[in-house]
Amino acid sequence: MSFVVSEHKRNFLHELPKCEHHVHLEGTLSPELLFQLSERNGIELPESFPKNVELCNERYNNFADLQDFLDHYYVGMSVLINEQDFEDLAFAYFVKAKNDGLHHTEAFFDPQGHVERGIPIETVVNGLNKACQRAQSELNISTKLIMCLLRHLPSHDGIKTIESAKPFYDQGIIHGLGLDSSEKPFPPELFIDCYKLIKDNHPHAGLTAHAGEEADPSFITNSLDLLNVTRIDHGVQSQRDEELLKRLAKEKTMLTVCPLSNVKLQVVKDVKELPIKKFLEFGVPFSINSDDPAYFGGYILDNYLAVESRFQLTGEDWVTIAKNGVDGSWIDEERKRELHDEIDRVFNKYRDLI
Repeated sequence: MSFVVSEHKRNFLHELPKCEHHVHLEGTLSPELLFQLSERNGIELPESFPKNVELCNERYNNFADLQDFLDHYYVGMSVLINEQDFEDLAFAYFVKAKNDGLHHTEAFFDPQGHVERGIPIETVVNGLNKACQRAQSELNISTKLIMCLLRHLPSHDGIKTIESAKPFYDQGIIHGLGLDSSEKPFPPELFIDCYKLIKDNHPHAGLTAHAGEEADPSFITNSLDLLNVTRIDHGVQSQRDEELLKRLAKEKTMLTVCPLSNVKLQVVKDVKELPIKKFLEFGVPFSINSDDPAYFGGYILDNYLAVESRFQLTGEDWVTIAKNGVDGSWIDEERKRELHDEIDRVFNKYRDLI
């Protein structure tokens, strides 16, 4: 069952300062931009690929599961060739998210998906970094870039990717390491060496990993214990292990929950099945995110509204979620204070209306 979100609550959620920690920049590639870049770069898409924006949107509404989505996603990536393409991709996301009330984002990108088709990592990172700089100067959005390893590729390829990214970590252009792609057949222990290499060479880099989206809670526990991550992406299967929930709360390990994504990829049938209330009850910090919004039918505000329409959370609950998102971000204390103050300002504005 879903509830109607009142106008005041909708306005409150719109204005509430948001931090996004789980968005794949390649997953913000709208059908419109995809076909535009395909034409600009002379890329011929496979015969089986949708022929226009309308058919593409229809395809996006009918993913069978995570792998079905990924198959489509990697074809979409093929239109990204030049530095300008990557800048255009990321900046389009920043503009869209700014309109949803985004103040800070820590965004993923997948260099292996580009390098393996002949695009230098420098092209990818320089384009994305230009967009990040523009987001700060033009939109007042603070940003961090998180490089993800594709878990369906062998770990030695991940080692090579980390080594090639060293200058960008050294310069503070890339701020973290993540792990994404097909989860179930590729457990976290396959990537111990990759995470150790980052920790040894770039001790200030933030560590996170996709875990507990489709796979069981052990993928979460092993990501914490073997990869030494301080954040878990998705993590919804932690609801099946109360001791793990207590640990996540005690250690303040933030989960980056992606409600509409979980529905699109058949993790749950409806947003109402997500353990939002359970996380709040146990004190597990989590943020609400869009994952691959161009493919999953909703950017960050859409995800906030989807949660509100199922759970009817209090204003205080939303303040907790927003502040946990700030505290789980890899930003300095001054920026955290700024965002906390802005959250309090918006809540006080709507306190008597919601």
